[in-house]
Amino acid sequence: MDLAKTISEATREIFETMIMAEVIPGEPRNEGAQKYSCTVSGMVGLAGLFKGMIAIHTPDAVAMSITSSFLGMDVEEVNDDVTDAIGELANMLAGSVKMALSQNGKDITLSIPSTITGEEYSINCILDTDRVIMPFTLGEGQFLVELQVEKQA
Repeated sequence: MDLAKTISEATREIFETMIMAEVIPGEPRNEGAQKYSCTVSGMVGLAGLFKGMIAIHTPDAVAMSITSSFLGMDVEEVNDDVTDAIGELANMLAGSVKMALSQNGKDITLSIPSTITGEEYSINCILDTDRVIMPFTLGEGQFLVELQVEKQA
């Protein structure tokens, strides 16, 4: 399965239908753990046929802009609305990826979305998994969508 293509299609569809914004995918990467600065990350865990996580990492300014478009209101600081919106985006992405990884969607379960925000942090999931990080560009800047999955026997 082409994980980069799956992420690209899911992200573009969600942004076009829910945010009313066009996003432009960049070249996929598979680098190791990254440090994030002044960023909001929304994550959802996967269990069952595949285990791992999907995450969206957005700089604060991009997260506020996405939230403004998503909720139809002005956002001037990273607050609960912003973390809820980015968590919901992660949840929608996880739902799309789940359907792409599983023919019926019943053999993969998703966790409740979690969000992290802060001046500097890193996220580590599972070592030795299939991993892809897709950068996307929209008018306000760039954000990343990360998928780490391991198929269970």
